[in-house]
Amino acid sequence: MLRFWSIIICSLALAACDSGPKFKSTDISGVDYGRSFELTDFNGRARRLEDFRGKALVIFFGFTQCPDVCPTTLADIAEALKKLGPEDAKRVQVLFVTVDPERDTPELLKKYVTAFDPNFLALYGDAAATQRTAKEFKIYYEKRKQGDSYTVDHSAQTYVIDPQGRLRLFVRQDRIASDLPDDLRTLLKESA
Repeated sequence: MLRFWSIIICSLALAACDSGPKFKSTDISGVDYGRSFELTDFNGRARRLEDFRGKALVIFFGFTQCPDVCPTTLADIAEALKKLGPEDAKRVQVLFVTVDPERDTPELLKKYVTAFDPNFLALYGDAAATQRTAKEFKIYYEKRKQGDSYTVDHSAQTYVIDPQGRLRLFVRQDRIASDLPDDLRTLLKESA
């Protein structure tokens, strides 16, 4: 009888350890950053994180003249949404936040992100708003002279925010195409 109760107690303890959905990306639920932003979209509309409640958000910070990681990341995100299928993809909004507001005009941002997917949205702010947002999401960026112009060094993480507005996932740049579709499905099922 003691063995029977020991097995039951161990089973219950193991079941209690299952705290929720299993993601392929890094689950960062409960972090104290990535809770807000106040920027403008390429249509001139002021946007806040709360505006997107009800949709899962995929957020990436970059700039339109980025030669490598930005176009690759946006292409991978577009591919991940295709793998989701049209119904689930409608429940996801991709946000590209520029770290180069000096050169990334609303017109340029619109042309750039919609080349990857017509539903992608780009956000920008003045230098102060860009800095505040980057700090809130723990994004590194720095303008660096390059010949007669400049480039912008920046971190390349992608974040996923759930439909309730909570930062949930950190997706490595090299794992977007493989992990993001399953992670978004899991998150959308959890939020249904």
